[in-house]
Amino acid sequence: MAFVRVCTLDDLPEVGAVQADIDGRLVAIARDSAGDVHAFDDACTHGNVSLSEGEIDGTTVECWLHGSRFDMRSGRPLGPPATQPVVVHTVRVDDGDVLVELHLT
Repeated sequence: MAFVRVCTLDDLPEVGAVQADIDGRLVAIARDSAGDVHAFDDACTHGNVSLSEGEIDGTTVECWLHGSRFDMRSGRPLGPPATQPVVVHTVRVDDGDVLVELHLT
């Protein structure tokens, strides 16, 4: 899969996430407190709710429903009740545009 332009940096909150539909797949595009941009599937692996509506703390996103936390860099769950990782996608920022390459696993 190739990189797809999703949004601009200006479309993202300073710290927080938005939801994007990339070829029918819902993806959270998030900026962490250091200003780095991350992309990951926008569904908690525990409760199947939108992670883009969760809270960002450093490089962690917390699901708003049951409090599962995930590392946005690796997708690894950091706290229960989630035990399965979320799929992380490759992000590139080019001249203010946010580009995402989906990983289908």
